[in-house]
Amino acid sequence: MKSKLLVGLVISSFLALSCGQKTNMPQPPVAKKIAKELSIHDDTRIDNYYWMNQREDTAVINYLNAENSYTNSMMKHTEDFQTKLFDEMIARIKKTDESVPYKTNGFYYYSRTEGDDEYPFYCRKEGSLDAKEQIMLNVPEMAKDYSYYAIGSFSVSEDNQILAYSEDTLSRRRYNIKFKSLVDDSQFDDEIENTTGGITWANDNKTVFYTVKHPETLLPYKVFKHVLGTSVDQDELVYEEKDNTFYAFCYKTKSKKYIIIGSTSTLSSEYRFLDASKPNGEWTVFQAREKDLEYGIDHYQGDFYVRTNYMAKNFRLMKTPVDKTGKENWEEVIANREDVFLSNFEIFENYLVVGERKNGLNQLRIRNWNTKNEYYLDFGEETYDAWISANPEFETDVLRYGYTSLTTPTSTIDFNMGTQEKTLLKQQEVLGDFNKENYEAKRIWATANDGTKVPISLVYRKDKFKKGSNPLWLSAYGSYGSSSDVYFSSVRLSLLDRGFVVATAHVRGGQEMGRYWYEDGKLLKKKNTFTDFNSCAEFMVAEGYAAKDEVFAWGGSAGGLLMGAISNMRPDLYKGIIAAVPFVDVVTTMLDESIPLTTGEFDEWGNPKEKAYYDYMLSYSPYDNVEAKDYPAMLVTTGLHDSQVQYWEPAKWVAKLRAMKTDKNPLLLKINMDFGHGGASGRFERYHEVALEYAFVLDLAGISE
Repeated sequence: MKSKLLVGLVISSFLALSCGQKTNMPQPPVAKKIAKELSIHDDTRIDNYYWMNQREDTAVINYLNAENSYTNSMMKHTEDFQTKLFDEMIARIKKTDESVPYKTNGFYYYSRTEGDDEYPFYCRKEGSLDAKEQIMLNVPEMAKDYSYYAIGSFSVSEDNQILAYSEDTLSRRRYNIKFKSLVDDSQFDDEIENTTGGITWANDNKTVFYTVKHPETLLPYKVFKHVLGTSVDQDELVYEEKDNTFYAFCYKTKSKKYIIIGSTSTLSSEYRFLDASKPNGEWTVFQAREKDLEYGIDHYQGDFYVRTNYMAKNFRLMKTPVDKTGKENWEEVIANREDVFLSNFEIFENYLVVGERKNGLNQLRIRNWNTKNEYYLDFGEETYDAWISANPEFETDVLRYGYTSLTTPTSTIDFNMGTQEKTLLKQQEVLGDFNKENYEAKRIWATANDGTKVPISLVYRKDKFKKGSNPLWLSAYGSYGSSSDVYFSSVRLSLLDRGFVVATAHVRGGQEMGRYWYEDGKLLKKKNTFTDFNSCAEFMVAEGYAAKDEVFAWGGSAGGLLMGAISNMRPDLYKGIIAAVPFVDVVTTMLDESIPLTTGEFDEWGNPKEKAYYDYMLSYSPYDNVEAKDYPAMLVTTGLHDSQVQYWEPAKWVAKLRAMKTDKNPLLLKINMDFGHGGASGRFERYHEVALEYAFVLDLAGISE
């Protein structure tokens, strides 16, 4: 784009254009500075780009459009390459495909896709897989008039006759619930707007429970009861969460005997339950909330089973009678262990299955209720992920679980817990010449600044690997106790086949190594997340898994905060950084409780209204720590309608970087003007965004085809 194309934007009082001398290079837009003083704790910060938080302001929209134009111009020479990358990604995907059916309440449920359709069909068959197919939701047809369309969830009434489903047509994560007859395909008149998308049926086949979000915090806070055929205006409020650091949700136990309302914050939980056959009955509090007491519940026979951190840092499994649910009645089933984190559990008639995490890897532990004998599944790979899949029925000895690794496509397996026989039901099909034997996955350990060993999972193509010479794509998340488990990606082959080593750093702030791993990467220990990542990058270079000047980093959302922090702390370590929907204006956001989700985050980051947290956040907040120095090449992405990380955070950050950085490396901002935090909704459309990111990095690495 020639600089003259931006001249019209100078009219805006908020935008000035920086034009160089005669050049064919596109010139970046430069945001006008309007000083805003932000004072607290006898400290004043000057935010020159605070004005960007006015989403409806024409000047803001013009600035964002100018950034998009600049990015498009800077990436124009890669357009054909982006198309090639997109085409090869899509070519590996089996377009006409079907999920593995699961059986519940007499029906087999599954989804399938056809040809180039962006969206799936949701279907079922009664009694047998040989029965006639019933299409419950024809999503390609339902989505045809929308640029964005997503099914939030669906749920079938206990008599199998009514489908409740939720849809989002605006990419705002606000779902409308609708109802459809599965007898004659007719639509009910009932429609419930602006919900969180979850739907829980009572056992009377006419009552549903749903949640709505707070208008300011966007946290789910009210649970309503709706009776089919009645006005939504008459829906009864059955629970309201008054604490704006908690959020509410609703579900039915696997036994289908109880409806549960949960309310939880980062460090505390509270549940109440109701007989699912008596939707107008009284709710019973399971265990009143207490600070630092977390628990979750399910029901089997005469007991509730409780996963909890009650006197158990890494969580344990307990049980308690239905009529005595206070913690003083809880009895231990699986004990707490210092080196094992108890993640989840699944109850069967004859067996208990426990999901555990040890040494950074997921394990599945199986215990016979009667004999108490138990064993672990052996997965046979150095780095992998395994998880309990859909198991809606009690009366079976077959466990369905999922498995994947960096070289093994995602697989669905039925495992007979009695005979210990495995049946592979489906493995993701990768079209083309993919052969897993061409790739090698490893798990290595870097040493952090404080001596902590940090695991890294990596993969490369064997015939492309040359020690000390390969470019590296290194990613991480490291927040909220969310573990970055490995998975197979056919899309990733576009990097591996071009010689990249692709790795995930399992930094502190996640929960890979147990609860302490999370606690050592949050609040006043948050910087461990950032220094861990830098240590991993240095270690991979030192061990020959990456060329010293070819290290690229990627992180999204809270992982985008990580990208912002490392760009300030060690810009010399990275050739390029991609920050996707990054949380980078930490202090200002956490001081503004009117911004959605802020109040629910205090247990993660701290409350900067307390000086100790303010000072610590200020010491690492990416936006507040931009300096006049050289930075790596950077691509930053965001969505105008993102409700989780507001668009103005990355926009302000890029504007400040432009004004202060001393290098000539590209700095690009790509704003999706239509969608939110999750990006495009179509199964193929989203890969245009990936192709842009890959082309950006590959171009920096000198790879153009």
